[in-house]
Amino acid sequence: MIRKPTSGKLQFRISQPQEPIMRQPILVAALCLAGSAVLASPVEDALEARQGFMKMISMEMATLAGMAKGEVEYDEAAASAAASNLMALAQYDAPKLFIEGSSSDDTDDSDALPAIWEDQEDFNAKFAAFSDATAGIDQAVMGGQENVGPVLQKLGTTCSDCHKPYRMDR
Repeated sequence: MIRKPTSGKLQFRISQPQEPIMRQPILVAALCLAGSAVLASPVEDALEARQGFMKMISMEMATLAGMAKGEVEYDEAAASAAASNLMALAQYDAPKLFIEGSSSDDTDDSDALPAIWEDQEDFNAKFAAFSDATAGIDQAVMGGQENVGPVLQKLGTTCSDCHKPYRMDR
């Protein structure tokens, strides 16, 4: 800060910047939020990951469904990309996201029925069937809109076969 005194000489005075009044509470809030992320339970983490995983599948299926129904113009590259993404997602070990304590009986945030944990072998087999159904679909959707519907039907059947016994209807 520069001041011009009455004596005519310039004097320099260095002043400390003032702390904004809200800076400390915001910092404390940010640290609390960051801490809560670190303190998230394995069940919360599994639910968040599982729901994100299913959302990604849903988005890719919606891309293909829009084309199959004619709601979106058929785009071979987009169809093949969506199918490739589904193939990649199907390779993920999603059943590991269904941990004890994350059923619909345990938390309101879950649609996973307790039947999953009563017959994990069948549940795992149903996910494996989805994975198997994605084999080659990146090529199968190429060549025209008429090729997308049969792929969706095949995938949809595997989704339904798992959702009926293991997902709560809302």
